[in-house]
Amino acid sequence: MKRKLNIPLLAIVGEGLLSRLSFGLISFTLPLYARHLGLSLTKVGILAALNSAVAVALKPLLGWAADRFGLKRTFVAAISLRSLVSLLLGFASVPWELFAIRSAHGLSMSLRDPSANALIAEHGGEKSVASAFAWYQTARTVAGSVSKAFAGILLTVTAANYPLVFFVAFALSVLPLLVVARYVKEESDASRALSHRGSSAATPAQRNEVETSASATQVRPKVLPFVGLGFLIASTAEMLNGLFPVLATEYAGLSKAQAGLVYAVSTLVTIFSGPIFGWLSDNVSRKLVLMVRGVANTLSSVLYVVAPTFAGIGVAKTLDDMGKAAFRPAWGALMAQISSFDKRNRARTMSWMSMGEDAGGVFAPMLAGFLWSTWGITALMGSRVLLAIVTEVYATIAARSPQPVKLRANSLVKPRSVIPAGPRPIFSFRLPAEKAGWPLDVTGGNRNP
Repeated sequence: MKRKLNIPLLAIVGEGLLSRLSFGLISFTLPLYARHLGLSLTKVGILAALNSAVAVALKPLLGWAADRFGLKRTFVAAISLRSLVSLLLGFASVPWELFAIRSAHGLSMSLRDPSANALIAEHGGEKSVASAFAWYQTARTVAGSVSKAFAGILLTVTAANYPLVFFVAFALSVLPLLVVARYVKEESDASRALSHRGSSAATPAQRNEVETSASATQVRPKVLPFVGLGFLIASTAEMLNGLFPVLATEYAGLSKAQAGLVYAVSTLVTIFSGPIFGWLSDNVSRKLVLMVRGVANTLSSVLYVVAPTFAGIGVAKTLDDMGKAAFRPAWGALMAQISSFDKRNRARTMSWMSMGEDAGGVFAPMLAGFLWSTWGITALMGSRVLLAIVTEVYATIAARSPQPVKLRANSLVKPRSVIPAGPRPIFSFRLPAEKAGWPLDVTGGNRNP
């Protein structure tokens, strides 16, 4: 049988590609424009982290809004707001305007991330969800690298005409809005509507089965340990994100065009490594894929210190991007697995888990700017290596915990085989549903059906 093309998933991947083409220009240009306006390194670090700070504060609430008002509707609203951010940056001329616009970008992130992740989890498929996240992240990374390379060239050709770059970013930001509005569909909309109508017309016994099934899907592991893991990994990954253009031009002495080309150097590696790591996460070992991030982070930190040349910076940046390509699909698959235990609140669960990432994105750039301006680049990179070691230790401990049993999706469960509602331990809980054909994992003793 011919496999049906997954148009909604392709559209979501296309949105990631087109959005990064737009915001890659801003990511490269904004720190340089902030320095042009007279901001210190510490303030540039704060500016780079401000959008993530706003997202941390708002994500839990807006994750609930995505579940309440619809994933696609929230997704479209977030992309529209982000386009407005690009336009406003073209008119910003004083530092406080940059901070205000960066805050609006944080609001768009808190709207976009939970809905985008939930839509990928819905359309990606249970056995290939890591690969779906890998292709999405690969599209974003490749587009971001190309866009940042183009930003460096554009700034060189236009003699650092920053507003022009922001207006080009705005023009590109309209394209993903059109793609999402036309092609993305929300799988759960029809099924929820049918379920709603069916339950209202069903007998009391049938309604009891539906309600019982809904209660069963609410049993899931606690998300707090995963929030901590996301915080640590994102801290190492995002520590240099906002400061890299400054590091390349002021520390390594590269021209703006060379700094832009550094992003392009890592593009080919990312194109191949992202899907490969996604396949490894789905079929071999998620733990192995997660560990690549720490190794790449450590090696790149050493190279930044000992080889501040075009070649050295290029190799270090390539290692960093390869580590991110390994982390994203495994982390996306983990979010999809945990959130699948309560699909009606999937975006809310994912918002809590990704909140750890954003917290790391807030903490790390500010710490990096402080360390660099106070003790120099060596202290910054040494702290980055230490943080990577702590992350690997935490990830190893978390990986040793037994995995929770996943509830089968879209199954009606007989009342006698359902877990009673109420709080459960993080990973250790019983699932007395052997008659339903589910696997049974009982802590304290091994018993296979």
